[in-house]
Amino acid sequence: MNRTEALDMVRASITDVIPDADVAALGPDDAFRDALEMDSLDFLSFVEVLSDRSGVRIEDEDASRLSTLSGSADFLASHTR
Repeated sequence: MNRTEALDMVRASITDVIPDADVAALGPDDAFRDALEMDSLDFLSFVEVLSDRSGVRIEDEDASRLSTLSGSADFLASHTR
C-alpha cells in the first residue's frame, strides 16, 4: 500500500466512526482526536476499523503513532510493504 492509499484508508476509517467528521478540513499533522473531539471509545473504534480495513494488526503501543493523518498513513504504509 502506498502512502496515498493509506491516507485515503485513514480518512475513510475516521468517517466510518464519526460520519459527520469533516476530514477534508484536517491538516496532515493535526491531532485529529482533538480536532474531531474523539473520545476514547471513538478512537478505539477507529483503530479497530483501520485494522480491519488494512489487515494490519495494530498493537496498543502503536496507538500513539495514529494521532495524525500523516502519522497514521506512514504507519500503514510501513506495515503493508
